[in-house]
Amino acid sequence: MAASLLMAALGWTHGNEAQLHHWEIASPDPDRIFLSFCGDPATSRAVTWRTDPGVETATAQIAPATADPKFSDAAITLKANTEKVELNLHPGNAQGTVHYHSVVFNDLQPDTLYAYRVGSEENWSEWIQFRTANKAPEPFSFVYFGDAQNDNLSKWSRVIRMSYQIAPDAMFSIHAGDMVNSAHLDLEWAEWFKAGGWIHSHRTGIPVAGNHEYRPIPGFEDDRVISMTWRPQFTLPEEPALPDLLQESVYTIDYQGVRIIVLNCLAELEAQAEYLRKQLSRPGAKWTILTSHFSMFSPRKGRPEYKSTKLWLPIIEEFGVDLVLQGHDHAYARGHQPIRETSEESSNSFQTMYVTSVSGPKQYAVSRESLADFGSKDYQLDAVGEQKQFFQVIEVDGYTLTYTAYTATGEIFDKVVILKDSETGIKEMSPTAK
Repeated sequence: MAASLLMAALGWTHGNEAQLHHWEIASPDPDRIFLSFCGDPATSRAVTWRTDPGVETATAQIAPATADPKFSDAAITLKANTEKVELNLHPGNAQGTVHYHSVVFNDLQPDTLYAYRVGSEENWSEWIQFRTANKAPEPFSFVYFGDAQNDNLSKWSRVIRMSYQIAPDAMFSIHAGDMVNSAHLDLEWAEWFKAGGWIHSHRTGIPVAGNHEYRPIPGFEDDRVISMTWRPQFTLPEEPALPDLLQESVYTIDYQGVRIIVLNCLAELEAQAEYLRKQLSRPGAKWTILTSHFSMFSPRKGRPEYKSTKLWLPIIEEFGVDLVLQGHDHAYARGHQPIRETSEESSNSFQTMYVTSVSGPKQYAVSRESLADFGSKDYQLDAVGEQKQFFQVIEVDGYTLTYTAYTATGEIFDKVVILKDSETGIKEMSPTAK
């Protein structure tokens, strides 16, 4: 069907024709398939996907993956939850109504390879595989991305694809906010999903809300609201104790001995401070990792001290969070806070390591003067980089954590090994740390 006739049939206006790309048009075929955590990673996973509004009833099928192609005979079928999204609430969107569908796979077996597919009637995705977590703290790796934000299809795509070449066995990805530039523009999300392609459906994702995921919608009272597709397109853990504004943007994942706490720098910060304290007070984690969008120690000149930093940094210091992964500043900076009272023999010991990184093409200059100003908070800079696209691979093996920053071309830019004493909790960077 000609594009103009298709647009007329779907009720799109001629004024938006220039913004329409054939690959962003929703159809009966599932697209934008995204795998996420929702529940215990050892026994559950969630999947979300999109279709046109003609698909009113959708399903997902799942089975243990075997080498025998008849594995699908053992598949169970689950009916999806379907949510209607009116994209044309924002004047920048060419499409009108789309449907997002989601299923949570529960009662899975730990450390087991599964295959799943999503769809309806004859419109199915391919079979896609993932492995559940182990109940025990077994070794694993994951990938962390700073801001993608701009030119996702053109220039961010090479970063996420290189990350798969370098770390094909990584169990999940953290996207530390500003995945797109304009929260409600569907074309930008279309580019983000297309850039990652099947990686989004195979490697479980942990999305973090950034300031560019918040934008106003004409006619709404709020100055800024989270992307209209955030909750429909990401099925994430809900936290009953938190306000509704924070649901599915503040959550915790416990994965094989590592506790990952996701915070939202844009809303209800005091409630999150209490939540952070409670999550860090819970026993059972060998490592604690916090991810949020705004940098606690910004490498960019002129950044303010954010309210989130004022509220959360004292708690991070009190509990000695191991690693903080951030974005926002479109440059690379790794630093740490040392243990305030330390002996000469343990000069490599530290309290918390902080990383700010960027994976997209939008770049800012590093201000070493601004970073030096954080010395009053015992912050020490270890490595900086600018005008480069990065991704980071983090490997956890018992009480050893290996952090490696790669450039978009797959070269190692920065690396540090952290050793943690299992009894005292004291951490030391390896002598090879830059």
